[in-house]
Amino acid sequence: MSQSFKALVVDKKDDQFSVDINKLEIKDLPEGEVLIRVKYSGVNYKDSLASIPDGNIITNYPMVPGIDLAGVVVSSENPTFKEGDEVIATSYEIGVSKKGGYSEYAKVPAEWVVPLPDGLSLREAMIIGTAGLTAALSVIRLEDNGASPEKGKVLVTGATGGVGSFAISILASSGYEVEASTGKEAAKDYLMKLGAATVVSREEVFDGKISALGKQKWAAAVDPVGGEPLAALLSQIQYGGSVAVSGLTAGTKLTASVFPFILRGVNLLGIDSVYCPMETRKKAWQLLAGNYKPENIDDFIFQEVGLDELPEVLPTLLKGEARGRILVNI
Repeated sequence: MSQSFKALVVDKKDDQFSVDINKLEIKDLPEGEVLIRVKYSGVNYKDSLASIPDGNIITNYPMVPGIDLAGVVVSSENPTFKEGDEVIATSYEIGVSKKGGYSEYAKVPAEWVVPLPDGLSLREAMIIGTAGLTAALSVIRLEDNGASPEKGKVLVTGATGGVGSFAISILASSGYEVEASTGKEAAKDYLMKLGAATVVSREEVFDGKISALGKQKWAAAVDPVGGEPLAALLSQIQYGGSVAVSGLTAGTKLTASVFPFILRGVNLLGIDSVYCPMETRKKAWQLLAGNYKPENIDDFIFQEVGLDELPEVLPTLLKGEARGRILVNI
């Protein structure tokens, strides 16, 4: 292939930073066995950070962001994949150190590629994206550590975000009573539609004070927020319960007491969707195509945009203006 194609490129030179739609050629793509014609991508928090000069996500410039992509194989040097296969690739170094999904074509190592599971279209896969994958991994880990519907309510913090939204849906469809925490009062109807039984304010989880031990309110929690709210949350988990943490929108510092762990046997479970093993990744995608798949998946779409609109749309997540998922139709 020699024709040029469109991609969103971020570049940083000295004190100059740019986010533009450029023309690239196949030779501009990184090494990788699988060449993919990208059909869809999505906007994640990392992608929004990639769109600002001090986001500290991009490791080398110029770079094509987009940590998620779904598309059709054009060619493959690995026999696992062949021309015409529909595939998904998320995380690893995509869109961070290797050109990512905001491009009409992408080239990635074969070991980063997941065959599109039966039950999902390419579009649906990118509505789910890394956010839905992270939510699925969170629920899997909670259940591996003893969570079950009969043990009590499960809290989801950052509930209007991508991870939070999918966590609510997955948990509710699995029989859990879900309590959603948000700072957006106007989002109550959206969260209830996803399956939340109740909606509480951020302040009901963290009022600015962190107790060594608080009232035991929740059997488990999915937390994409981190920071001080996580420390407060840990003190309110029931005996033997677990918190699956995957994010840091409230900060990286965790000033928690040891008491929830040694007096209540609480488990703090770290969720990593970037380098999680392929076997685990495929298991999660199979669930997302089956039991975890929402009945009305379009309800998760906050906005659907094309490449040309991305420069204006990318900062949305940093401003806290979005809910659910922003789908990118390449």
